[in-house]
Amino acid sequence: MPEGPSIVILREAAEGFIGKRVLRATGNTQVIEPDRMVGRTVRDVRSWGKHFLVEFDDFTLRVHFMLFGSYAIDARKENRKARLSLGFARGRELNFYACSVKYIEGDLDEVYDWSADVMSPEWNPRTARKKLVTHPDMLAADALLHQDIFAGSGNIIKNEVLHRIRVHPESEIGALPSRKLGEMIREARDYSFDFYEWKKQFALRKHWQVHAKQYCPRDGSRLSFRKHLGRAARRAFWCDTCQRLYL
Repeated sequence: MPEGPSIVILREAAEGFIGKRVLRATGNTQVIEPDRMVGRTVRDVRSWGKHFLVEFDDFTLRVHFMLFGSYAIDARKENRKARLSLGFARGRELNFYACSVKYIEGDLDEVYDWSADVMSPEWNPRTARKKLVTHPDMLAADALLHQDIFAGSGNIIKNEVLHRIRVHPESEIGALPSRKLGEMIREARDYSFDFYEWKKQFALRKHWQVHAKQYCPRDGSRLSFRKHLGRAARRAFWCDTCQRLYL
């Protein structure tokens, strides 16, 4: 599943379509009517968490890549049918695959809390803390995947952040010392920007410390693994030696 930093990279790559008129809109989507975009001008491209947003005058196309979604700019993936394909002048195109698409009506500011996006200039760590403390029984692993609190944070970020701050994924939010809660909030944003830089360098996997790994780089212990952890039921990797369980 593409995480927030990957969507920011897509947004930056798609900025060249701002001000361009859609000449063709096709795809195998059964949810929206692609023809609505034909003849419309792209007013802006934005991102919120894991959502990629293409703004028109009075509505917005929202693309969510789910678990296996992907995209191609000015190219097409062989032997794959696009969920949605937008064509522009001079043969330019935006293609989206295996994703969820929908239209959002009206003002995006009424739909999205930009302060919850960990990569947004409007990110507000104080608001994140206020939201967290209202969920004392929530597991740390679930908290970092909660899009209303950490929009854009995904499974890689979750595993790596918890290892950075030495917190076991099954720790409860209400049991975390105030200092650890602050570290979680800070590192969720800091690691997201590290992720962004490594992804642009095609070096993200080289920097993984515990995600999809077998041994802890800090103490050499064999990492614990669970295929479905927490309410989110996502893969978790952690070190029982250096990541403390707070209950």
